Amino acid sequence: MQRNGHTAWTAAWLSWTHCRRCPRSLRALSTGVGSDAEAEGEPRLRAVDLAQKVRDEKVKSQADPSQIPVSALQQRVTELRRLTQQLQHVHPNVLAKHLHRGVLYQDKNVVVINKPYGLTVRDDSASNSISSVLPVLSKMMEGMKVKSDSQLLPCLGLEKEVTGALLLARSAKAWCLFLSDALFFYSAIIVGVPVPSEGVIDIPLIEREVTGVQPHYKMSLSPLFRINESRDGLTKNRAHRQALTAVTKYKVLDSGSGCSLVELQPLTDVKHQLRVHMAFALSCPILGDHKYSHWKKLAPQKLPERVLKKLKLEQSKSRNLPLHLHARQLTLQQTSEAEINVTCSLPKYFFQTMGLLHLTLADVKDI
Repeated sequence: MQRNGHTAWTAAWLSWTHCRRCPRSLRALSTGVGSDAEAEGEPRLRAVDLAQKVRDEKVKSQADPSQIPVSALQQRVTELRRLTQQLQHVHPNVLAKHLHRGVLYQDKNVVVINKPYGLTVRDDSASNSISSVLPVLSKMMEGMKVKSDSQLLPCLGLEKEVTGALLLARSAKAWCLFLSDALFFYSAIIVGVPVPSEGVIDIPLIEREVTGVQPHYKMSLSPLFRINESRDGLTKNRAHRQALTAVTKYKVLDSGSGCSLVELQPLTDVKHQLRVHMAFALSCPILGDHKYSHWKKLAPQKLPERVLKKLKLEQSKSRNLPLHLHARQLTLQQTSEAEINVTCSLPKYFFQTMGLLHLTLADVKDI
């Protein structure tokens, strides 16, 4: 018995000594990796290591957006946002050069430039504005003369999200002359198909406060007529003192995939006039108009499934859609000279959306 016990103790001591001399064997035993696998150089991956690998790949994909598959529309929207941010924060001289390259027409009285998306016309302390670089742009157009009395004044300011032809006057006299004589024709993609397909919207607008979780102000309709109690006629309302006359002519140029391409002509100049008339008068908001697609809340535009499918876009990504409103044509009526007509090409993202929705634009002179 004693000999057998001594033999067992000796065998255990030899086994332990062998393991001390071979730490790799100890690690293999503790991790469950066999010597055959190690010999091949392919150790089995533990569950904790596999989970860490998945986490690392997820973090890498989030850090590198290029690794995430996106649709062509999403990619174009990302490029547009990047360009907008660059223009808002570049040196004023760089922005002036960019606007100089986008001059569409110029004479002794007026200048027409192609306004990029995302730039404000009036002064904005937070970022660059077109007005802030007009003195530099004026000097560029005069050949960078040190002494120059030339100036540029915006006649009608396009909204920050609106692209297209922006009219600038070279003097205060020209500003007064062309402010009332200029005719603007806009191209817009709207969600829905208005009925009738052509008409005039003559509904005054007023700015109202929207109460709720996020109190804010919006322009809204202030109609002069309402349906009477018997539902067989109209009753005239008392006009609000602060309501502004707003008249918009519209015409559907093409429709498909649940959207329409329309041409709009504002006959008055009221804040957000085209957006409000489309959204609240025709119930066909402009694509990418996240402010006026809802009345009681501030939220991204909710698009029909049919439209999302055509745009190859998820509803959660709709907040990135830019406003599809473009000042395409400008007409100046001059008494002594010939009529001036300036056309501004649609931006790339607008063309791309038209292609996805199968909308076409024909040359239309009269709305």
